[in-house]
Amino acid sequence: MGLRILTNVASQEVQRNLRAVSQKADTELSRLSSGKRITKSADDAAGLAISTNLDAQTRGLRQATRNANDGISLVQTAEGGLNEITNILVRLRELTVQGASDTVGDAERGLLNSEFQSLVQEVDRISEATTFNGTSLLNGNSGKGTLEFHVGAFAGEQNKIIFDADATNASADNIGISGLTIEAREDAAEAISSLDGAITNVSSLRAGLGATQSRLQSTVSNLEIQTINQDGARSVIQDVDVAQATANLASANVLKAAGVSTLVQANNIPTAALRLIG
Repeated sequence: MGLRILTNVASQEVQRNLRAVSQKADTELSRLSSGKRITKSADDAAGLAISTNLDAQTRGLRQATRNANDGISLVQTAEGGLNEITNILVRLRELTVQGASDTVGDAERGLLNSEFQSLVQEVDRISEATTFNGTSLLNGNSGKGTLEFHVGAFAGEQNKIIFDADATNASADNIGISGLTIEAREDAAEAISSLDGAITNVSSLRAGLGATQSRLQSTVSNLEIQTINQDGARSVIQDVDVAQATANLASANVLKAAGVSTLVQANNIPTAALRLIG
């Protein structure tokens, strides 16, 4: 290459390479500081689109997990109420068996009946008072009928679990203990079978709640696995490989230093040409 004064092609070439190396170093610094391989669409347009979709799905899965856990809390609230009603029914049956025996006098039987009626009222109170976020769970009058737990990241019936709140009716009338009395021995004897039926009814309701809770717990486990897998897939595309980025940055810095040194030499070419003239 000849020596020229007006145009320093060598310097221009070195400057171009130096700009490219500096830009690469800046890119690696941005990646390391943000933790992301893709910091702008120009880095990887397709990868950015895919990682954005995966991120949206992952957030949806996390919310679905929260929904399922809220559903579990709702079911546990209902089951807790039924558990206490079961305890009351067991006590009612105990009072009934005691009242059915002639070893108990009329006065004592009256006291037994007083406790009996108070406990029946408590069953009704529990069925009315057991609520979750304003929704009645045990009186058959939730105001919403069937409750839907959305437990998926997408739309569709396969991402819903249905809970019929109105079917879980544990009021005294519905389980068959309303109007019972043990004031007389005969009444107490007849009430035993009614209480056995009530205990069976409540046990059936609890079994249904247990099945729903078990299903929701399985759903939570599955959602957590899906979230981990989705996060892993997004990480491969979006997250920076720190070791690789550090190596790239070190290489770019070496090239930048070499470029600066070379630029100084390239800028001296016109001076060398002037020396020939002088």
